[in-house]
Amino acid sequence: MNYVYLLESIGDPRRRYVGFSTDLRTRLVTHNLGKSFHTAKFRPWRLVAYMAFEDRSKAIEFERYLKSGSGHAFANRRLW
Repeated sequence: MNYVYLLESIGDPRRRYVGFSTDLRTRLVTHNLGKSFHTAKFRPWRLVAYMAFEDRSKAIEFERYLKSGSGHAFANRRLW
C-alpha cells in the first residue's frame, strides 16, 4: 500500500507535516527519531490522519495536492 499521512507536532501543534510512504509505521518512527531533516526540530510527532492508496501515482498526486494552497485549506477544514 501507499500512504499519504498527516503529522502534528506534539510540542507545537501549529507545526504540521504531510508525507508519503509505503511503510507508515517505520516512517513515523523515523520522524520521531529525528532522522528526517524537515521534521527533526519539531519532534515528537503524532499521526493525525492517513489515506491508503493501491495506486502509487494517485497517492503522490494526493500528497502534492495537500501541500498546495487549496490542499492546505482542504486539510485544515476536513482533516486536522
